[in-house]
Amino acid sequence: MTLNDHLTRGREFARTAGDHAADMFGPLITIGRGLRAHGRWTKNWWGNLPKDRRGPAVLLAIAVLAAVALLPYGPLLALLTLMGSAAWAGRDRSPAPEPAPDTSQLKLGAIYTALTPYLVHESDPSPMYSHGGDFKAAFNSWEFDGEGRLAALDLRYPAYFTDTEPHARARIEHVVHSKAGRSREYRFTWDEETNHLQVAALAPLPTDITAQPYVTANGEIVLGFTDTTSTNRMIPVRQGSGTAHQPPVLWRTGPRSSEPHLLALGTHGHGTSTLLRSLALQALPHGDIVVIDGAGTGEHACLVGRPGVHTVETSLHGALAALEWAVHETQRRLDAHNLAKRTGEAPPADTVRPLWLLLDHPAELSELAQAENRPDPQDLLEFPLRHGRTAHVTVVVADRLEALDRIKPTVRSATRARVVLGALDPDLAPEALGVPLDITPSSHTPAGRGYARLGTNPPVRIQVPAAPDPLDEETPADQRDAVIALLPHADSRTEAAAAPVLAKTPLDSTPPPIPASLDQDRPAPAAESPEERTGEITQPITTALPLL
Repeated sequence: MTLNDHLTRGREFARTAGDHAADMFGPLITIGRGLRAHGRWTKNWWGNLPKDRRGPAVLLAIAVLAAVALLPYGPLLALLTLMGSAAWAGRDRSPAPEPAPDTSQLKLGAIYTALTPYLVHESDPSPMYSHGGDFKAAFNSWEFDGEGRLAALDLRYPAYFTDTEPHARARIEHVVHSKAGRSREYRFTWDEETNHLQVAALAPLPTDITAQPYVTANGEIVLGFTDTTSTNRMIPVRQGSGTAHQPPVLWRTGPRSSEPHLLALGTHGHGTSTLLRSLALQALPHGDIVVIDGAGTGEHACLVGRPGVHTVETSLHGALAALEWAVHETQRRLDAHNLAKRTGEAPPADTVRPLWLLLDHPAELSELAQAENRPDPQDLLEFPLRHGRTAHVTVVVADRLEALDRIKPTVRSATRARVVLGALDPDLAPEALGVPLDITPSSHTPAGRGYARLGTNPPVRIQVPAAPDPLDEETPADQRDAVIALLPHADSRTEAAAAPVLAKTPLDSTPPPIPASLDQDRPAPAAESPEERTGEITQPITTALPLL
């Protein structure tokens, strides 16, 4: 044991011994303090006594002592009386500390005071909110959690408050959220008929759910997970080291879907590419996909060479060729379906197999196409977006939130299923989600957190399951295994730990076949300048994943 440890133990022992000694000798210390007080009083009395009266006072004291000594039990009674008097005089007479103020009352008073300038009018003869008023006159009920934070609040407001104007509501919500605490999300429910506002704190959504097979019906896609109050359905999931039931955000695709296409927006690093990977992993067992990576970062390289993946494009000319093929494929499927309806026969199997077009950051490709005077890739999406429901073609567009104004109106009008990840400015909510957001965002937003709105339904919170790039060296091992296990086939050199059943089947050395129409429609690449970005991915994965 080191000298520092010995000194620490010695200090703890001395402190403990001092506490026990104070408890044991407390009465004696009190009596001693009282005797000192009696001694000081006697000394002061003797000093203030005139000299001509000191002699009689001494004779009187001697007489009293003699009388006490002659009485039965006199000395004992005198001693007990002196000890009792000393204990009373030596008691701790310091004033009791004032009780600590109730923090809940202080917080409610602060909210009331902050709302007063916005909810009072000078012509109101009996204002509900007034400077220096009592918050109990406006707040009906409130609730605080174990940590002393506001969990629920029901308040009234005057009838002349403009609760039908979004900016007026946003101002009140901002004030309440700022005073109640920015570390959590709050849902605001406005009742215009009775002039009531209900504020409820929302519990954080789980962030430890990784990509996995979900218990869903055919055509249902799990976008993420939400609150139990936002849906009446629960599905079993692997969460952390165990299993649990969580409420999913289900997106129904296919011919009977009311929102056949999706637009995902997000701030940098909050998981739009992760959402695309999650959708691709769920779509591959039942359909084919075409991936266009407009950012050219190679985050979807893990899908190259997989069965069902037609192509993964990262260059402009490759993206244009893939989208032109998608237009022809959509037309071919429509013709096949029309012919099947006229003849009364079932359409061919390849025309009813779902086809997914996943576009990541298409706004960057649009800018590059405009600079090179080429067709805009977003213009080629108009036909699949218009007829995708009938042709079993689903379009998913993901881009940054600040690039919303660079997305074509035809794309925005056709993608009625919306997902916004990351911090969302309340002023951008109507444009991004279609309606104002009744939830104030938290000051800290984890990756994959955001809001989803399907069709005309109200927005709900969403947490996208973790589906990171397995080729990224910084990806945690458990999340890498979860993604690799969901890929259509595995490479024994790199994915033995994630898919041991398929560990003996290596990848083919040849790329997947590209449809003839796609190969014919692909324009010959022009001579590229040094600054032109290329990188079309057409070969299987060559970067080896570390053995897990």
